[in-house]
Amino acid sequence: MTKETPSKTGSRRDFIKKSTILVAGSTVAGNLQIARAAHPYGDETIKIGLVGCGGRGTGAAVQAMNTNGDVNIVAMADVFDDRLQGSYRAIKSKHGDKVKVTKETMFTGLDAYKQVLEADIDLIILATPPGFRPLHFEAAVNAGVHIFMEKPVATDAPGIRRVLDANKIAVDKNLCVQVGLQRRHEPAYIETIARLKDGAIGDINLGRVYWNGGGVWVRPRQDGQSELEYQMRNWYYFNWLCGDHIDEQHIHNIDVMNWLEDDFPISAQGQGGREVRNGIDHGEIFDHHFVEYTYASGLKLFSQCRHIRGCWNSVSEHAHGSKGTCDIRSGTIWDGDGKEIFQTKGTRGGHQQEHHDMFADLRAGRIPNEAAYGAKSTMTSILGRMATYSGQMIKWDDAINSDLKLCDVDALHSLEDEAPLSPDADGNYKVAIPGDKNTVVL
Repeated sequence: MTKETPSKTGSRRDFIKKSTILVAGSTVAGNLQIARAAHPYGDETIKIGLVGCGGRGTGAAVQAMNTNGDVNIVAMADVFDDRLQGSYRAIKSKHGDKVKVTKETMFTGLDAYKQVLEADIDLIILATPPGFRPLHFEAAVNAGVHIFMEKPVATDAPGIRRVLDANKIAVDKNLCVQVGLQRRHEPAYIETIARLKDGAIGDINLGRVYWNGGGVWVRPRQDGQSELEYQMRNWYYFNWLCGDHIDEQHIHNIDVMNWLEDDFPISAQGQGGREVRNGIDHGEIFDHHFVEYTYASGLKLFSQCRHIRGCWNSVSEHAHGSKGTCDIRSGTIWDGDGKEIFQTKGTRGGHQQEHHDMFADLRAGRIPNEAAYGAKSTMTSILGRMATYSGQMIKWDDAINSDLKLCDVDALHSLEDEAPLSPDADGNYKVAIPGDKNTVVL
């Protein structure tokens, strides 16, 4: 671990952290007053830095500045300057007066996250491809700043353990850690999950979750690109960066069932492959996965995710119990005879709400920490990938203790560095073959 980097002012970064210590046990109203008084200059502005300037990072920064109270963005970083500039323009168009970024606080390159952490910030948004999340999270914790990080938080088991270890330090330092699993902040989901936990459909014995859609973008290889740049531009198609779409997208649906069960699966088995998305532009990931998860309670979770156009689509979660069923996504509950007995009145908009919640918590002196369940739901998705890639039953304990590291991201400093995998002479990458002894997942 590196030593904590001090703030340039010696005070800004302490604003929220010190106020948290001071207000322990106080009322919310008292917390607000103390938080305001705690800053030596009477300035309650929260300064944020952004690392990862794609669509989600840009959106998170805009949503952070939509919250009540003064929030400024003061530093930005991305590997690619075009992404950085595009994000800056987009954020500026929404919150021009809150954008305090200058040419001196805009950074590019694989090590640019370090420069953001050296800037005068209170909170950092981590939104790069998830393969870098454990490294960036650990660095942010060491720097002593509050953290919002997008899901998933890793792409392999060593990354999960790194996040969990760093989070122990975050807890000791009273650092906020929020993870972009926004369904846990959406009132409609919160209300529906509460009803289910109260027994609305009896004992729950089966869950179904889906992320079936048409897929995402492809960015063709350009002349002069290094192999590493190509993979990072097309990060969605490489496991060291993305974790496959069961990890990068389907984690949302899987997390809902983990939330409902207050637990994580003990094993998984499944199947998947590359049916239509199988060309040289599609890296190494599958285009469909089906996983059967088993929880300690005996609950079975059937998980589907698919990226194939022209097929039945659904992004949703469902629970089946001894007294009824529930479409969690729509917030609808039916009794055993099929009669509707509940329809949520809760609002939507979890992406924005998670930022309202985080900044309200910080200003009130509360320190939320979502890293543990964020890491374990990420691990649940990785467990599913291990099962579909291998065609074997994979146990949680074996999966989370795996030493298989997909990439040593700490060693990457330039786009000219060697990429963690290479295509063959025809431009294809090695793809997992279920049942093949050469497919290694643990």
